[in-house]
Amino acid sequence: MTTMTTQSAPPVWRFARRVEGAGDGVGAILALADPGDAIALSGGFPAPETFPTEVLGDLLGQAVGRGAPVALQYTATEGLLALRATLRRWIRWGQGVEPPEDGLIVTSGGVEALSLLARCLVDPGDRVLVESPTYLGAIDVFSGMEGRVEAVPTDGEGVDPDALDAALATRPTPKLLYVIPDFQNPTGRWWSTERRRAVVSVCRHRGVPVAEDVAYRELAFDPEDRPSLWSLGPDVVVQVGTFSKIFFPGVRLGWAAGDPALVAAMTVAKQGSDQCAGGLGQWLAERYLAGGHLEAGLRAARSLYAERASALGSALARHLPQGCTWTRPEGGFFAWVSAPAGVDTAALVPEAHRQGVAYVPGVPFFPGRNETRHLRLSYSRATAEQIDEGVRRLGRVLAQATEEVQR
Repeated sequence: MTTMTTQSAPPVWRFARRVEGAGDGVGAILALADPGDAIALSGGFPAPETFPTEVLGDLLGQAVGRGAPVALQYTATEGLLALRATLRRWIRWGQGVEPPEDGLIVTSGGVEALSLLARCLVDPGDRVLVESPTYLGAIDVFSGMEGRVEAVPTDGEGVDPDALDAALATRPTPKLLYVIPDFQNPTGRWWSTERRRAVVSVCRHRGVPVAEDVAYRELAFDPEDRPSLWSLGPDVVVQVGTFSKIFFPGVRLGWAAGDPALVAAMTVAKQGSDQCAGGLGQWLAERYLAGGHLEAGLRAARSLYAERASALGSALARHLPQGCTWTRPEGGFFAWVSAPAGVDTAALVPEAHRQGVAYVPGVPFFPGRNETRHLRLSYSRATAEQIDEGVRRLGRVLAQATEEVQR
């Protein structure tokens, strides 16, 4: 018998249009989780000191004991009933409005909630409005669904209501406005109460829904209470949250609260992705919330992050060259630095690494990728000493770049 062999051609991967040219900004930031010897002022990682390890040790023992039939099992797609009930009560306690029982879904992180939202609402070519700059992960999600991500002008108080109204009045009508009103990623901006009311009013008038990302809402340094957009307009707002910043990121849990019809569509969409968020993480989160541990953890976290934000502000004032400006965060993880015109912060990343400091250049936070002189600094995971030394090194890099563009 003669055996015939043929040489097969390598496979040709014909990528879907939606992934062509897709960025990897989030992946690049996560890769900086261990920047080697460099001082990391880059990723928005919670401080490990805030992880509730003692409480978790006790809860994990319970989870593999009497809790095992629930904690180690599949869950309903929309999430564990006990967690959803506890989470609904927690949202009402903090925001004054409780989602209906069928108006809340538990997701595998906040980004999955955004992804499900995009799958349910965004068709190719649909307009999605965002702040400028905004969270680069959201840009990736909406553009990944072939949406047209467009920036709306902002100022120190948030989205400009007049500019928003003009954008919403332009055809085709946008499918969605995505915003982060509390300690925004990347600028640290905290919307005023008046601006929140105005934006909700404009979107309600124009019939365009708002996706409110509250990832950092619980991390205010000041006790001033500013209403969530959800509490001002549950008829027009879908709220997206995450446990990553207030519990621990390894749990990979988030949620979306909104109109039951939208949540039902997101539940169907989730059945085609991971089917359900992990039962163990959900069980732990429910026990942590129900046990009253979250508020104590948040008090400690707020104090720690406030100290580090203050250290960053002092370091920026001491070490950055003339012509640089920066935001002064009142909560969350981030400050936004603007260098003089002509400085390209993305081009400076290799030199900054040689100097031993890591930051995130600002260009991927803009939908048009057309702003090059900004950068984001995160103070959440660095000590005060590391912050001061890291900013000193950064100041040296920026000073040299500023001198070159001004020659």
